Amino acid sequence: MGGIDKGLQLYNDTPLAKHAIQRLQPQVGNLLINANRNLEIYKIWGSDVNAEVIVDGLADFAGPLAGFLVGLQQCKTPFLMTVPCDTPRFPSNLVARLSAALTQNDADIAMVSSPDEEGVVRHQPVFCLMKRELLESLKEFTDADGRKIGAWAAQQKLVRVNFNEVYDDPKAFYNANTLEDLQQLSTYEKH
Repeated sequence: MGGIDKGLQLYNDTPLAKHAIQRLQPQVGNLLINANRNLEIYKIWGSDVNAEVIVDGLADFAGPLAGFLVGLQQCKTPFLMTVPCDTPRFPSNLVARLSAALTQNDADIAMVSSPDEEGVVRHQPVFCLMKRELLESLKEFTDADGRKIGAWAAQQKLVRVNFNEVYDDPKAFYNANTLEDLQQLSTYEKH
């Protein structure tokens, strides 16, 4: 989004990060908010839901894996669920479905797959439920300059969970990478 803080951009008059907090909070026991700027704003929102704000420990804008790493380091439960802020319509049963698949498949990571606008199933690697015990594996991967979620996840016992049921929102995993994307998503919801 041209260098602006994506989490502060409005979707239906609410900042994207607040959408993520509101959708995820009822699905989990504890929340962590990963932010690297505008920390005071995120701390205020975090205080509303008793969530700690954590900052990436890796330098050079290492991407989502830096958030995974600090999340696993701060996680106080056996599992860490990650979601991005730029996908405000993710399902209200996301964690339950990923948790069921993780358990049924005796996996270490459950990751979302969903169809795009053309019906092609795409992996959504930032929507990920993982065991906290993967911390050392991720630390080793990032210490070796690994930066791709998919490459790290492929080294683990991974189950992909397809969100392509009849009742699933076709725009549930549409991520807004530009202000125009965000406007299109808002327009779609009004129809």
